[in-house]
Amino acid sequence: MAAWLFREFHTELATMAHQSMEIIAKVLEQSAKLVEEQVDAQLTKLNEMDEDDLERLKERRLEALKKAQKQKQEWLSKGHGEYREIPSEKDFFSEVKDSKNVVCHFYRNSTLRCKILDKHLAILAKKHVETKFIKLNAEKAPFLTERLRIKVIPTMALLADGKTKDYVVGFTDLGNTDEFPTEMLEWRLGCADVINYSGNLREPPTVTQRSGTKFTKVEKKTIRGRDYDSDSDSGDD
Repeated sequence: MAAWLFREFHTELATMAHQSMEIIAKVLEQSAKLVEEQVDAQLTKLNEMDEDDLERLKERRLEALKKAQKQKQEWLSKGHGEYREIPSEKDFFSEVKDSKNVVCHFYRNSTLRCKILDKHLAILAKKHVETKFIKLNAEKAPFLTERLRIKVIPTMALLADGKTKDYVVGFTDLGNTDEFPTEMLEWRLGCADVINYSGNLREPPTVTQRSGTKFTKVEKKTIRGRDYDSDSDSGDD
């Protein structure tokens, strides 16, 4: 009896597996057919185009390229394309007002993690010309740091249309390590929608955790007599 039940169960499983494979094969065949039909339609459309149609297509493409180049030149004229320091907090308002998307790094010279961040921001500033990348010494900006409630150094304020929409505080969002890749910071800025990010926003880039990785340790610091937290390891100062 047991042997008969086992054979029946095994037969039923085999039948189900076969049916599943048939369904999958049918779906794949339909998908391939649909793609083929779409490609054929595009080819047919191209074949039916005369010289005037091709010329108009070429003109539209050229116009789009000219428009993109003009936009890029406008960004460059406003200080995009490079990572630079602004002299004072007074300059902050004009810089932010002048550009749609801005990343501002509030730093301090004595904090090692600020120097690490500088390296990555310099790379991203050249890659993402659509966004302005600037830095400001927090010790020279008491009004701004108070207004933006910046308590940890480094902190990046992410602004859109003149308003602060997000912050990246320390390295917590970057894998909690000093050795995060530039791609990790790029992903985080993409999540805030302050750069044109083409990757997968649902998952951050893979970070390999190596032995000796430094994790966040918050220490009390003072800037002009006011308390700040420094997101740094014990060897920063």
